[in-house]
Amino acid sequence: MLDSRRNVLLACALSALAGYVDGIGFLHLGGLFVSFMSGNSTRMGVSLAEGHWSNALAAFGLVALFVIGAAAGSLMVLGRGANRQALVLLVEALLLAAAALAHALGLENVAVAAIVLAMGLENAVFQIDGGAGLGVTYVTGALVKAGQLIAAALTGGSRWGWLPNVLMWAALVAGAAAGALGYAWINLAAIWFAAAAALV
Repeated sequence: MLDSRRNVLLACALSALAGYVDGIGFLHLGGLFVSFMSGNSTRMGVSLAEGHWSNALAAFGLVALFVIGAAAGSLMVLGRGANRQALVLLVEALLLAAAALAHALGLENVAVAAIVLAMGLENAVFQIDGGAGLGVTYVTGALVKAGQLIAAALTGGSRWGWLPNVLMWAALVAGAAAGALGYAWINLAAIWFAAAAALV
């Protein structure tokens, strides 16, 4: 998947975009995520154990929306048209723009829903032939792969095979920092920049 410079650069750009959006979402939602569903699943489990039903339901709603977005992205990629990768990114840009517009209109729940759908959708960009593809809105898998490839490098494998996965992680962290700064500056309106980036 990360077998060409173009794919590495695109994966890093999409990870940075996801980090940016997730940083904004994390601050806006007070500790829930718009692209990191492992975190939301853990929060849901803890909330259930503590009897905080509304918090558990909120986390579940985000997970469900993310899965719907991922399914929609997969349907686009599995279609027959050309430029399916570009189509996924165009729809993502439109969803993010819709989120920013909804925020401007005071429709916060609609804004968050559109953001989560967009993040689920983004993961279809590297999907090939119906497989799961490469997740670009979360980096746990990339870090596991980096560790495995470091082990391979230490035992005679490719010396730098781990680097693209570490770059994806670094891009997500940098994006999250930028998102936090954007949110501190103009609140959820910072999503406009994410919409523009996806469109580009």
